[in-house]
Amino acid sequence: MKKVLFIFLITIAIIGCKKTKFSPEGPTDIRVRNLQNEYTLQNVIVKTAGGRDTTGNIKNLGSIPPDTVSAYKRFAIAFAKAEISAEINGDTFSTGAINSTYMNYMGQMKITYEVYISNMADKQLTIYQVIPEGDLDSL
Repeated sequence: MKKVLFIFLITIAIIGCKKTKFSPEGPTDIRVRNLQNEYTLQNVIVKTAGGRDTTGNIKNLGSIPPDTVSAYKRFAIAFAKAEISAEINGDTFSTGAINSTYMNYMGQMKITYEVYISNMADKQLTIYQVIPEGDLDSL
């Protein structure tokens, strides 16, 4: 009888354990700051996981006027580098594809990618820096 009771309690304990909805990799809340003085970044798309599963890792942040930031969007995972593309005067500018295979995760936090046009002729965007803004509000 004790053996059956023990097995029953162990089974209940295992079934009762819940997996947390957060993992050490993320989620990460991301926003983009437009460092340009004269150009609005339109249709800004951020892809945070090059070569990995893209579910939850590609988001459209909309338009970002000069010297402003977008709203935060939640990504499943994020790294210090991301592929960011935007339309400026009808042309598509991009930071280029990334390979995130050996990069460390940013983790459960809010971050801001600061972006500027580094080469107008080649339609090149560059991430100036990544600013950690703090922990997620609701863990």
